[in-house]
Amino acid sequence: MTRPLDGIRVLELGQLIAGPFAGRMLAEFGADVIKVEPPDVGDPLRKWRLLHDGTSVWWAVQSRNKTSLALDLRTPEGQDVVRRLVAETDVLIENFRPGTLEGWGLGWETLSAINPGLVMLRVSGFGQTGPYRDRPGFGVIAEAMGGLRHLTGEPGRTPVRVGVSLGDSLSALHGVIGVLLALRHREQQGGQGQVVDVALYESVFNMMESLLPEYAVFGAVREAAGSSLPGIAPTNAYRCRDGKYALIAGNGDSIFRRLMELIGRPDLGCDPALAHNDGRVAQVARIDAAIGEWSARHDLDDVLAALNDARIPAGRIYDVADIAADPHYRARDMIVDAALPDGTPVLVPGIV
Repeated sequence: MTRPLDGIRVLELGQLIAGPFAGRMLAEFGADVIKVEPPDVGDPLRKWRLLHDGTSVWWAVQSRNKTSLALDLRTPEGQDVVRRLVAETDVLIENFRPGTLEGWGLGWETLSAINPGLVMLRVSGFGQTGPYRDRPGFGVIAEAMGGLRHLTGEPGRTPVRVGVSLGDSLSALHGVIGVLLALRHREQQGGQGQVVDVALYESVFNMMESLLPEYAVFGAVREAAGSSLPGIAPTNAYRCRDGKYALIAGNGDSIFRRLMELIGRPDLGCDPALAHNDGRVAQVARIDAAIGEWSARHDLDDVLAALNDARIPAGRIYDVADIAADPHYRARDMIVDAALPDGTPVLVPGIV
């Protein structure tokens, strides 16, 4: 079966999460990806999280569909190999601190002179320009400086981090979009390559919805709000009789009316003051209390069944065991059976 990126050659110099995740996505759609790793130790991700036979199962997933090449980029010999590979490469991925590749004689000016059609994805904490360019940066720093961490957790408490490296993954997604656009541009413009400069913090900031215009126009600074969604009501996690939580999003006007009918509060559903979102936001505590009183009288499964029948968006809060057991994931091939090098069965995410 022909895949969209068949014939595209990628040289991945990145380590850990952001660069390798971008390489993985390109590989999944057919690109031929060579992953360069330091000799002896390899990518540090090999030793992160839980290990099987001394190697991280995370690394196995992140490096699937790639060919590994042990190469010391700090040596003239390793640098020469990269330059020779670049001559036949469409895309180079790197996520070192800005200036690192230039120090090894592998900067954009050098590599684009060898291959004018090269597309170079450069992922870093703060980008290749600007006053912070030389700072080191991981995903967690990007989440903080991109505005996300200020919004997480409970009001008045220490901001909490998201349980995965979201900043790295978001930057990889932005990077892949940039690479695909650059390849399209190269096709249209006679073979000219370019740099795709992705900053971790900008990738997070780009997801921050209306934060900036609300601040610019109203001086509003959005704060942490726990499990609710500020300015959009009702959306929250509601405790059920069995101690589990239902996530209910009843914030559309017609959805809200159906939800109020379901929970036995048609008076709220018919209240003109609550007909639209701005009115519901003004009385969100009252609405949340009504929904919470209803959910507390029923077990989670019954709550979700009733909400589904009423066509109200709702769901349980999954842990990974719930995900692995959910038939919908399987039906859409988002959970795939695979095997580690020694044959040990493993589950991996499918291709979106």
